[in-house]
Amino acid sequence: MSSNERETPSVPEPADVENAATAATAAETSVETVETPSGKKAATKAKTSATDKSEKAAAPKKTSRKRADATSMAAEQKEISVSEFFAKNRHLLGFDNPRKALLTTVKEAVDNSLDACEESGTLPEIWTRVERVSENTYRVSVQDNGPGILPKQIPLIYGKLLYGSKFHRLRMSRGQQGIGISAAGMYGLLTTGKPLEVISKLSPRKPATYFVVRIDSKTNKPEVLNGDGAGETIPPNDEGRQILRDRELDWVDVPSGTRVTIELEAKYQRGRGGVDEYLEQTALANPHATFHFVDPDGNEAHYAASVGELPPEPVEIKPHPYGVELGKLLEMTRETETATLFKFLTESFCRVSSTLARAICEKAGLSSRVDPKTLSRDDVSKLFAAISETKIPAPSSDCVVPIGEQNILAGLKKIVPGEFFVAATRPPAVYRGNPFQIEVGLAYGGGPSTQKIDRETLKEAISESDARTIRQFLTSTFDGIGFDGADKIIKNANIRPRVSPPKLTQREFEALLNSLQTLNLSEGQNMSVYRYANRVPLQFQAGACAITQTIMQTNWRSYGLQQTKNQLPRGPITIMAHFASVWAPYTSESKEALAAYPEIQKELRLALQTVGRKLGLFLKRREKVKQAGSRRAYFLRYLPEIAEALAEINRGDFSERVAKENFAAVAETPEEAAATVKRRQSPGEIYMRLLTVANRKTALADVKFDERGNRIEAPEPDELDSDPSVAIISPER
Repeated sequence: MSSNERETPSVPEPADVENAATAATAAETSVETVETPSGKKAATKAKTSATDKSEKAAAPKKTSRKRADATSMAAEQKEISVSEFFAKNRHLLGFDNPRKALLTTVKEAVDNSLDACEESGTLPEIWTRVERVSENTYRVSVQDNGPGILPKQIPLIYGKLLYGSKFHRLRMSRGQQGIGISAAGMYGLLTTGKPLEVISKLSPRKPATYFVVRIDSKTNKPEVLNGDGAGETIPPNDEGRQILRDRELDWVDVPSGTRVTIELEAKYQRGRGGVDEYLEQTALANPHATFHFVDPDGNEAHYAASVGELPPEPVEIKPHPYGVELGKLLEMTRETETATLFKFLTESFCRVSSTLARAICEKAGLSSRVDPKTLSRDDVSKLFAAISETKIPAPSSDCVVPIGEQNILAGLKKIVPGEFFVAATRPPAVYRGNPFQIEVGLAYGGGPSTQKIDRETLKEAISESDARTIRQFLTSTFDGIGFDGADKIIKNANIRPRVSPPKLTQREFEALLNSLQTLNLSEGQNMSVYRYANRVPLQFQAGACAITQTIMQTNWRSYGLQQTKNQLPRGPITIMAHFASVWAPYTSESKEALAAYPEIQKELRLALQTVGRKLGLFLKRREKVKQAGSRRAYFLRYLPEIAEALAEINRGDFSERVAKENFAAVAETPEEAAATVKRRQSPGEIYMRLLTVANRKTALADVKFDERGNRIEAPEPDELDSDPSVAIISPER
């Protein structure tokens, strides 16, 4: 082989791959026949080189998967049902764990019942029952005494998402999306495979209707499983009652009403985030309603109405111009039935008078007689800008009905132990064109802040908790216990601080139970916050809620409370904050927290400052009473010695001179005057006179209060005594 041939090796063509592989194999065979040690070493290298070349040559080409084109992608696209979406994303609706799922189901059913009763002018009475079917399965039943539901509407209300009557109207109501109760039924169907059951009665003389309904998540349509798809009727007589008993259908005998029953995978737990706490807080915000509750163990709780009349009915209003965005305004101009722009402005919006309508048209450079349907996008944009530049009055506030200061005080005094109560209701305000109103109630003090808990409840709480340490268990299970309070309990009970709750010894369990019964947690107790939106308690996502954020941002130290920066203040305090509006800006579909709009936070801050100032006045006054009591104690400690000393000083010549000066004008003999002076200068007499002076100087320590919290004996009355939004209760009562 020539030198030129060695410098330019030939490159095999793709067609010669097989021949190249065969040649490489032959080269391997020939090299392996070398027997000398040095030759063997050289042969191994040659073998490796030849093999590598053959593998590279013989490796087949990688076949790439055919990429999708527009046609294939279009074939895979299809419509997604809203029910199918929420079935896969049920955490968005509050069904992300069994415990929350149970509470959400009860909450949605109770909210619907309250709305129905109030709209029909009936004082609400609601029966709630939670039954344990198996370890992880529960049956929830909620019945009301409302107007009932038309048979044809029952499948749509309970078996179709985004179906309701409250989404498009602007008036205060608890429900607003048309998702809640049907989503609860869908969750029950997904977790247990069982449909929901509905019994509805319209009047005492009409038969009740019984439906078994499930939702088709693929189409978001209801399916009625009984009565050939039309439900069944139950006669309003003894025969009907016997049918209910035979089918084991629970029904409280009322003239009209609705009962819904859902079986679902759930977890029942008392206390924070539980059904019992939710109903208690709901009773606080709805003093006109009566609630009956039966838990899985058969324990009953009843919350009677404290007000015998319904709150005023909220009035539906039209949209406010400031709350309409450009795209919505463009849509409204295309869909309106009015013939002129002037009528469109005055009839489609609230608070737009004839004068304001003409001013808006003039600023926009549009004729007031133009047909709004003919407006271009640029014309609507000019109209939108003109609306923004025009000063329009705030919407009417009769679409929002607050709880009221007196009702808040009555509710707080019923469920919260305390010695000082105050409430404040802010004037109506507006965010994004939606009227809203803020109310705040505060309760402070009372008896020792102890956690009353029995042995069985503590055992159940420990078994159901997933806390890793006893400190975490205490702060997450019991309302109002902060980390300082938890440390105080652990120290008092002499428990290992990092022990897991299920691993407590019998001695540690008994010590923990005893500490929870007797320990005063006032110094380490965090403020308890009750959050409400349209009279509905908000149980979860407290940290993401505008109410909690505003409370933490408020400087409570200026009102006499202890507080770490951007944290809840410490002490035996309970705050109730209520947001009432035609549209509550929830952060998610689960309706657990309010969005932090600046207008909302501003009104919350002002209301909190109002109750905070009154709390500060009370704490300062209580401190004065405490100081007066301490001052009197010092007096009483030294008065006997002072009386003896003064009696000793007054003996002798001093007594005779006093008798002559003070009793000369009295018709007494010198002997009688001397006896009188001697008696008045005795240690006992001096002590009583000094005691009278001490009591007069420390009269503030004797302040007493009547049932309304007003002073019976008030040496220096202040502004709290005449304030109807304040109630002060004596700790002795």
